[in-house]
Amino acid sequence: MAAPILRKFSRTTAIINNHQRSFHLAIKTMGAYDAEFNKAKERLNSLKEDPGNEAKLKIYALFKQATVGKCNVPKPGMMDIVGKYKWNAWNDLGDISQDEAQKQYIELVDTLAGAETKESSGAQSGTDQKFETLAVSCADGIYSITLNRPSKKNAITVQMYEELILALKEAGADSSVVIATVTGAGDYFCSGNDLGNFMNIPQDRMASMAAKFGDLLQRFVSAFIDFPKPLIGLVNGPAVGVSVTVLGLFDAVYASDRASFHTPFSQLGQSPEGCSSYTFPKLMGAAKASEMLLFNKKISAAEAFNRNLVTQVIPDDVFTKETSAKVQAIAKLPKESMSFSKVLIRDAEREKLHSVNKEECRVLVGRWQSNECMTAIMNFFQQKASSKL
Repeated sequence: MAAPILRKFSRTTAIINNHQRSFHLAIKTMGAYDAEFNKAKERLNSLKEDPGNEAKLKIYALFKQATVGKCNVPKPGMMDIVGKYKWNAWNDLGDISQDEAQKQYIELVDTLAGAETKESSGAQSGTDQKFETLAVSCADGIYSITLNRPSKKNAITVQMYEELILALKEAGADSSVVIATVTGAGDYFCSGNDLGNFMNIPQDRMASMAAKFGDLLQRFVSAFIDFPKPLIGLVNGPAVGVSVTVLGLFDAVYASDRASFHTPFSQLGQSPEGCSSYTFPKLMGAAKASEMLLFNKKISAAEAFNRNLVTQVIPDDVFTKETSAKVQAIAKLPKESMSFSKVLIRDAEREKLHSVNKEECRVLVGRWQSNECMTAIMNFFQQKASSKL
């Protein structure tokens, strides 16, 4: 009888030991950042502003890596564009540990939350709470518009498009305004369209959304064409896409010597806008315009000056001081004289500019719905995400 009892006792002891080992192993393998990770998830849900698709893809990938581990699912098919973005972002994390993924997730959410707090406090100190993506002020006849998404390099969202249209309309109608200026907050003038504008659109709504965005873009460019007063660009840093193309509709453009100008339409499977298909060849000649609009050439501030896109290049360390003095001096010139002169200059080609704007937007609506454009944007996101891992 003793031997069976001893064998049963040994088996029971082994089971208990196995359970104990499993318990200690579970404790040992729990995420080193579990508490902070859970808090980060809560902070992410409390963000008021969409962090943008690039950040959301990285958040998704880090979350999956932290909770599941290395990517272990098949790559989605060609038609599932959003699914492919997500899969690529997760798969690109490779073999990083779940603890490291948790750590990176926490750091990214902390960065986004901190940037939003900073921008919110900056917006609250502005003069006009109608605008959430712009800082707008008006003093001494100068209507100042600042693109105010510095953590996103002032990328233009649908909301910012609408607010810029409103700001230009308000400045044009205000009799106290002599001139208007446009600049950017932070180290960028503007990084162009927020490509989130083109993401997460269901296939069956692509045509209607493309048409809607085409109408928005046409109204946006028209606001610059029809602005009745002198308009001055203060390009404080790199400028990309539509923020570059509309500069041909400004009356003067002052650029910091660290500014650059890039219109990567072909790279993104798109086509020119902002009347640049007309204004750029007129300003710089067909060959130089084609370098930018067709072949994605990025140019420096000095090159932009030589191509007549920029009025003057100013050293960055005195840019704010010198442009402020220039703008104040211009604002003291006879208001009605400048306004009448602006109308005469613009009326000579207003009809042409509106025609060009309409045609550019028509072509773009088609481009946005093309497989070439969608693939190019997806590749752009993948390359950008991979370069930051």
